[in-house]
Amino acid sequence: MNQPIEGPVSATKQKKDLSKSLNPFVLMFFIIAIMTALTYIVPAGQYDRVEVEGRSVVDPETFRYIDQQPIGFLEMFNSVHVGFVEGGMIILFVFLFGGALGIMQRTGAIDALIKVTAARFASREYVLVPILTLMFALLGALIGSAEDQLVYIAIIAPMLLALKLDTLTAYASVALGMMSVGFVSGITNPFNIGVAQTIAELPVYSGMGLRIALFAVFYIMVVGYIFLHMKKIKKDPSRMVYGKYNPEEIPEVNKSYKASASHKLSMVILGLTFAGLVYGVINLGWYISEIAGIFLLGGIVMAIICRIAPGEMADGFIEGAKEMTSGALIIGVATTILVIAREGALLDTILHAAAGLLGTLPASLNAVGMFITQLFINFLVPSGSGQAALTMPVMAPLADLLGVTRQTAVLAFQLGDGLSNIVIPTSGVTLAGLAMMGIPFTKWVKWVFPLFVAQVVVGAIFLLIAQAIGYGPF
Repeated sequence: MNQPIEGPVSATKQKKDLSKSLNPFVLMFFIIAIMTALTYIVPAGQYDRVEVEGRSVVDPETFRYIDQQPIGFLEMFNSVHVGFVEGGMIILFVFLFGGALGIMQRTGAIDALIKVTAARFASREYVLVPILTLMFALLGALIGSAEDQLVYIAIIAPMLLALKLDTLTAYASVALGMMSVGFVSGITNPFNIGVAQTIAELPVYSGMGLRIALFAVFYIMVVGYIFLHMKKIKKDPSRMVYGKYNPEEIPEVNKSYKASASHKLSMVILGLTFAGLVYGVINLGWYISEIAGIFLLGGIVMAIICRIAPGEMADGFIEGAKEMTSGALIIGVATTILVIAREGALLDTILHAAAGLLGTLPASLNAVGMFITQLFINFLVPSGSGQAALTMPVMAPLADLLGVTRQTAVLAFQLGDGLSNIVIPTSGVTLAGLAMMGIPFTKWVKWVFPLFVAQVVVGAIFLLIAQAIGYGPF
């Protein structure tokens, strides 16, 4: 891309703009400090927990206020270490995937894949982006992919940059597809729908028809929103967001590029690695340890095919892991916020207060009230299965009392759990992905917030429909 931007906008200006934005670590430290202060102000409360199918869930009849559990000044800083320990699995996943990707990049096969795709879809980016978004949306909707969006972002970004798009388009195609379309609609998502319906004593994956309709509507909204951005940056290249990439170093598309035999074979191995990931998650119950392992294995096999020396493999692993440092650290700091809220006995008090407030709403708005409540609770518990285990034992019986079907209560949960992940500063995966791409959190929220608001409105409409039709079976 010889002239990717016009006028004075350059790589230097991009770096200056990034330096002026609010650093996500600073933002999260302020939230940690505020949460610590709230442990002195908000009354501490507690529900009893019971074991249901090996999962600890809230007993909704046992709430009581307890002695205040304030977090001390030194304890606030100690909680950072606890947050890193509790987020350790995802943090290590990020480092291991980064190392595996570093090995893959040393083979040259990733660059070859980018060049081949760019040559194939040159001037057809309006075809490629919807395909990519649909692929990631299906991963989120069918198997609950979320953390593994970090796997795809690093590969997709250079591919779309070669097509004269920007990092924001690449990140949105992956993250919005996977989270704001797939995970939130949760057609057969085991981590939000599976857990929530089990706790609510509903047939697992029942009510699928309305969730498929939700998936279709959100997919159209997300692709349309990305298209609007693509048209804007085509018309005015100064609007492009490059993040960590230097626009002056992005090459022009070579439409006649041909990959070598070893690179073609390596691409096949990469494709098999992704296929193995999907199969393992669906049929073998794989989680992030297995995902990291299969990518590491795939990287080593690709390196052998491309005759990369062991020492160079190791250097690639170290370099790749180093690139992920910022994203990995963000996950640990974000987890600290949950640690303080839990240790300060704030979570159960907030949940109890929200349940009491819902009882004051008009019957027709109870489901929407549940949705808004879940949006706010997700700020403290940005985990599908974690939030289901915390809130559904309370929301399911509350739905019975308020005249809302339990299936509608689950729909309110999945919408609240899924939609807010793209805008809350406690979502470690979102912040990690943005950090990997060098996109400031504040710039991202400013860009995506209109879409978030529109999806919240559409979600509320779906809940009103569910309330009206008695969305069930019960």
